[in-house]
Amino acid sequence: MRVIEDLTRNRLTVFFRFFFSIPHILWLGIWTFGVVLVAFVAWFIVLFRRELPPGLHRFFTMYIRYAIHVNAYLNLAANPFPDFLGENGYEVDLEFDPPAPQNRWKTGFRFVLAVPALIVGAALGGGASGAFSSAGTTYGLQLAGVLSTCAFLTWFYALVKARAPEGLARLQWYGLHYGAQVAAYALLVTDRYPTSDPERVGIPWAAPEHPVQLVHQPDDGTRTRLTVFFRLLLGLPHIVWLILWGVLALIVAFVNWVVTLFRGQSADALHRFLAAYVRYQTHVTAFLGLTSNPFPGFTGTPGSYPVDVDIAAPERQNRWTVGFRFLLAIPAFLLSSALTTALWVAAFLGWFAGLFTARMPDGLRKLGLFALRYGAQASAYGLLLTNRYPYAGPPA
Repeated sequence: MRVIEDLTRNRLTVFFRFFFSIPHILWLGIWTFGVVLVAFVAWFIVLFRRELPPGLHRFFTMYIRYAIHVNAYLNLAANPFPDFLGENGYEVDLEFDPPAPQNRWKTGFRFVLAVPALIVGAALGGGASGAFSSAGTTYGLQLAGVLSTCAFLTWFYALVKARAPEGLARLQWYGLHYGAQVAAYALLVTDRYPTSDPERVGIPWAAPEHPVQLVHQPDDGTRTRLTVFFRLLLGLPHIVWLILWGVLALIVAFVNWVVTLFRGQSADALHRFLAAYVRYQTHVTAFLGLTSNPFPGFTGTPGSYPVDVDIAAPERQNRWTVGFRFLLAIPAFLLSSALTTALWVAAFLGWFAGLFTARMPDGLRKLGLFALRYGAQASAYGLLLTNRYPYAGPPA
């Protein structure tokens, strides 16, 4: 994927973006119908020839490229109005390798093998789709998912600022890139399986410094089949304790809000208590989501788990942002909810993979780590552990 990082947005076109997209939505729907029919014929051709003919390869790549252009425009990940041909040169664009020989076994079972990738694409893209992957080829109104949540939040932000938030835009480009991989795999353009690893699929720009950082030890993905099978049962004590701790954390958070509003800084004891809760929440989620393997402790002690959260000491905070923190945190919590859904989708698919291969796929594990990082930053912001807003961009 090639991206021109232009975050400026025209307020008028942002406000009427869906209406401006209607011609593209209709044309993409017609094109999708034809692609489905041609894909069935292409399946037989690749099954016998082991390679997609150049004409069909160009037809499918133009379709995928056009779908990405439309999705980028519709979801405010790009600003210019796209053309209707799927040609190179758009602000968010794709490049494809030429046709290459493909494995017949992978081709024969392609529509089955693509199902897990389509599920992840739905979580990263949107809840309602009219094509192969809602992350890459959506032409309908999206109801849920990371890409559409970012679009919803960007719409309000862009109307005020006339630009898209950097973190949200980069997260959208990541989702679009993954969706393009899924569409290319499903349409037999390649037999390389899509990867959801943000470090490989994400945009290669380093994230800004943040007082809340996810720290994780090297993990080769090895999992024990027995603990994978009973993972939810093993996590029940932690779930109960996390709920009880969460109730107390809400009470302490209110006290901390009053203290921070008057002092301009969180009290050390309250900060330590809430920081331990955020760490423990991350430990438990990492364990239940198969992002990490060891059984966590119950105290949220720093450095006690392979997937941990490093939270800076109390800092001076702006009283205005403290006073309206519960309102200001709503967008972050909405996006955190969408990313958490993606994390549990990755955990669901990783559960099956762990049972059969005794490994958690690297792409799913790193998607989980990314969701955990944003969730920890969102919780820390809402609980007044930091004045810095969560950063949505995937790791470079």
